[in-house]
Amino acid sequence: MENVVRIDRDKRGQPSALDVLTELTKADMQRVNQVIMTRMQSPVALIPQLAGHLIASGGKRLRPMLTLATASLCGYSGDRHIPLAACIEFLHSATLLHDDVVDESRLRRGNDTANVLWGNQASVLVGDFLFSRAFQVMTDDGSLDVLRLLSGTSAVLAEGEVLQLITSNDVDTSEDSYLQVVSAKTAVLFAAACQIGAIVATRPAAEEEALESFGRNLGIAFQLADDALDYSAKQATLGKSVGDDFREGKITLPVILAYRRSDAEERNFWRRTLEQVDQQQDGDLDRAIGLMTKYDALADTLTRARHYGAMAKDALRLFAPSPMRDALTGIVDFSIDRAF
Repeated sequence: MENVVRIDRDKRGQPSALDVLTELTKADMQRVNQVIMTRMQSPVALIPQLAGHLIASGGKRLRPMLTLATASLCGYSGDRHIPLAACIEFLHSATLLHDDVVDESRLRRGNDTANVLWGNQASVLVGDFLFSRAFQVMTDDGSLDVLRLLSGTSAVLAEGEVLQLITSNDVDTSEDSYLQVVSAKTAVLFAAACQIGAIVATRPAAEEEALESFGRNLGIAFQLADDALDYSAKQATLGKSVGDDFREGKITLPVILAYRRSDAEERNFWRRTLEQVDQQQDGDLDRAIGLMTKYDALADTLTRARHYGAMAKDALRLFAPSPMRDALTGIVDFSIDRAF
């Protein structure tokens, strides 16, 4: 299975940070892909068919790449990071399958979601299969530290799902509650993906903590940029439709900021469109984007993303300068700049 990462260029036509990181981890990523293909096989034909549809659908594979990159940054020369990177991808893929069912999503990266093609029941059960495969990989590794980290991560991912369900369609959701969801649903897996690199390399606790901090802050910055991007015309170039979060009634930071700054009539608009999505009308999305622009909600969301991005970069300063450190530093800016 070939690496599915799309090559991007920056505004000067130079290879993007994602391009650079992809190249630096290319050989290891090919081995990770082989592990993914092997470990998602099952005599139950629907399982590899449905899982393969999701895994081959064109994602960046950023999370497993982070495991490979941080292991390299820590000077690791063994093989344990390969199956563990695949484990990270299994955990991520399982949560995507469950997310699409909960959110009733119909498209992912421009393709029909698995729940559209095979139904909710199959998607949930294959997501459970991928979670189980991830735990098999963890136990095969044999490290109690790895098992403790990734099993804890799996629990927090599930808690994040439930927390998002509680806050969904509630325009009175606070910024703190939103950040709790982001930390649990997104940042925790980024953090684990990076922390594994130090664990397999048996690096000192300070380096392990630094990589956990790097991953956690990168994950928050990544999600903040993603939430701003949902209201950007650039979505179409990424194979996504503009306003999916709005149509699903998701309460993200651009909504929270715009709602907080709106007048009484505008707040009634937000309540109608997000608390009762079936009441949405033609033109509502355009008005929502207009209000976000009026109150600088999108710009301020990206300002917050840069704040977390700066903390992620600071965490890398513990490590000696190297091409891999430069690539990881660059991926922070890439994750935020894609929202422009």
